[in-house]
Amino acid sequence: MMYVRTLAVALLAAALAVVAAPLSAAPPAQADDKRIALTFDDIPRQAGAFFTPEERTERLIAALREAQVEQAAFFVNPGRLETPDGANGEAHVAAYVAAGHVIANHSHSHKHLSKSTALEYLADIDRAERWLAGREGYRPWFRFPYLDEGADDKAKRDAVRAGLAARGLRNGYVTADGSDWHLEALTVEAKKAGRDMDMKALRKLYLQSQLSGVAYHDALARRTLGRSPAHVLLLHETDLAALFLADLVTELRRDGWTIVTADEAYRDAIGEAMPDVPYSWGTLTGAMAWEKDIDPPLSPIWMGTSMVSWLFETRVVKQGSSPPAQ
Repeated sequence: MMYVRTLAVALLAAALAVVAAPLSAAPPAQADDKRIALTFDDIPRQAGAFFTPEERTERLIAALREAQVEQAAFFVNPGRLETPDGANGEAHVAAYVAAGHVIANHSHSHKHLSKSTALEYLADIDRAERWLAGREGYRPWFRFPYLDEGADDKAKRDAVRAGLAARGLRNGYVTADGSDWHLEALTVEAKKAGRDMDMKALRKLYLQSQLSGVAYHDALARRTLGRSPAHVLLLHETDLAALFLADLVTELRRDGWTIVTADEAYRDAIGEAMPDVPYSWGTLTGAMAWEKDIDPPLSPIWMGTSMVSWLFETRVVKQGSSPPAQ
């Protein structure tokens, strides 16, 4: 989607200047009601490069506790419980809830709406809902896998919107995204290939990619709404989160952000928006900007996946020399 694409090559020098700077070098942003909730997709997720799923759950819970995050939201795919990596997933879900966090629907099978019929898609939501409803910590929120709300098929989009309303489910939308899944995939590929990774450089790249996503989407929201909404940050249940989440929260707070519960974030008026755009896929922030014909900001920069791939090669595994094509 156009509001979450990588920037042009002309911005590469600016991007590298940001990445090269120390994390604490930037002056703190003005703290005018900057609120953000942490949410995690694809629970239980497949094993990553560094931990077993059990270890990752334990570390994520510990990181949230260390960072004094009162409540995060975990969007569950019950179908993943049937996979080898999800064999003990129900206990992982229960552990998140026991630690004070909440759970919601991410569909049973993690399907693309654009590649399914509305009836098939709603049936898959219902299947997940049967597993989730009545459990401790449950919230009646549904998050579209891949943030795919039907792509260019407006009839399908509207049918699913109506289906969610009829089921008493609200859109578990996202307003900020740093594509953490992509960096996680790069680490898994590197591990399988037996490549050494500089963990200090990996930490820095993880933090800067997430912080750039938050800053970019907040700037876009302010241009579109005239204010900063209570943001909902999309993360995934990754090994990188298990390693660096407490550091991310520290950096967000240093930048003036208050970490709020998902319950609070989803009370923001932005949640009532139903953008009518030609292609429904991506953050709510981006869709609302597109609907109003708001140009995306040139600054703060958005570190897209090609930029992250190049920085991973040159900084984390220290191979490669050509900047990414934009």
